[in-house]
Amino acid sequence: MRLLPALSKVAALGAAAVLAATALTACGDDSSKAADNPYGLLQPGVLRAGTLTDAPPNVYLKDGTFTGFDNDLLTAAAAKVGLKVEFVGTDFSALLSQVNNRKFDIGSSSITITEARKKTVDFGNGYDFGYFGLDVPAGSPITSFDQLAGKRVVVVQGTVQDDYATGRNLDPVRVPDYNGAINQLKAGTADAWIAPAEIGEKSAADSNGKITVAAKQLSPAPTAYAFAKGNDKLREALNKGLDEVIADGTWTRLQAQYYPGRPIPADFKPGSGAVAVPAASASASTTS
Repeated sequence: MRLLPALSKVAALGAAAVLAATALTACGDDSSKAADNPYGLLQPGVLRAGTLTDAPPNVYLKDGTFTGFDNDLLTAAAAKVGLKVEFVGTDFSALLSQVNNRKFDIGSSSITITEARKKTVDFGNGYDFGYFGLDVPAGSPITSFDQLAGKRVVVVQGTVQDDYATGRNLDPVRVPDYNGAINQLKAGTADAWIAPAEIGEKSAADSNGKITVAAKQLSPAPTAYAFAKGNDKLREALNKGLDEVIADGTWTRLQAQYYPGRPIPADFKPGSGAVAVPAASASASTTS
């Protein structure tokens, strides 16, 4: 009769030892996972980037490959911290919420930093500047942003160009992507498109004379990559990688490649601003 309590005590001690060992193993697994994936990526070692397919020269598809200034720069910066980039196409209107919901690790789409957007995502250091462009159908009498009142103005939903038009009470027509805006101009269903100037210029050049650039003006803030709120380790790592590709001349080379002849504002300093920006070489490529 006295053996039963003793046996129960032994069993209890054994169960406790098993539980302790299980807990230690679990902790070991968690530590191992954290070591393998220090940036909290959807897939260790792979940076899943949300981007667009139709916005050259910034972000676009060419022969089935995502490219453009923003995407090529991100690929170079990510390589500096040992990451490969996997690009996935999406609509700009959904991009920031998808980044914050962790569908993507990062957003790459010439995203202008604004106070409103900071409520949804965190931004890395600015890597580019830009201009607003005003694209119009060929033969249009519109020559400036001041002539848009009462006109049918198209913008891509959720962009700073959308904010600009709304802030000036233009009641813009919103479309989900750049192709939608271009098609409205070509069809004559819009009087003007307020666009990122580089994208607007490339679209006009590719329109066979159907679209022209009427005007452009400097955008009020730099562009940067977007990160989920609180993902500071990834943001800080990519900021470091960005500084390294600025220092080694990659940023300068890509500027010359994708924006040939575009002057850089004297007060613009990419990245942290702490590294010197090499001058463009005479042999830099000017193809995009």
